[in-house]
Amino acid sequence: MMGIGPASLFILVSNLGLSLAGLFIAPRIVERCLFRPFEFARGLRRATLVTSGFVHADLMHLALNMLTFWFFGPPLEWRIGTTMFVLLYAAGLLVSQLGSYFKHRNHPEYATLGASGAISAVMFAYIVYAPTSRLTLLIFPVPVPAPLFGVAYLVYTWWSARQSRDRINHDAHLGGALTGLAFVALFDPNAYVRAWSLVTG
Repeated sequence: MMGIGPASLFILVSNLGLSLAGLFIAPRIVERCLFRPFEFARGLRRATLVTSGFVHADLMHLALNMLTFWFFGPPLEWRIGTTMFVLLYAAGLLVSQLGSYFKHRNHPEYATLGASGAISAVMFAYIVYAPTSRLTLLIFPVPVPAPLFGVAYLVYTWWSARQSRDRINHDAHLGGALTGLAFVALFDPNAYVRAWSLVTG
């Protein structure tokens, strides 16, 4: 059984630590980490482009993101290496914020948070490398194909974005997913050929 890589361990621990501290000990942690496109566009609180990806709105938000990351992150780091994994995660985190930035840069009341964009990038990159893999979920006793899980995840988050009145960055999921697919196409295009052979063979 493969162990957890250093990047995956850091991401899990930092997300859990900061989020739990912000939710139960010092709420100001979450407030200081929020990404506010209005402020960012005016040269303020630039670090929140990154820090917002390490805090969460509530326990359910944290649990869903970290469980999804646990399914896909460690095995992907093992497959592509820590350096490439860090680059992928960072790209997913930063690029997935662009949609929110351009959409809300003139809305001073808007703020968002969550690791969803980066995790979507990890998930969809993993699906390219292991398109036939299946996940065993506690709430569903039948193994679920990873691509089906990915599509369901995007559909759910699209619906959530339309209903949302919270600070979760649901719009980041699609941007993250596209980043993950593009990252693999750029750095390992043969992975798509291997994926096609696995699916059709």
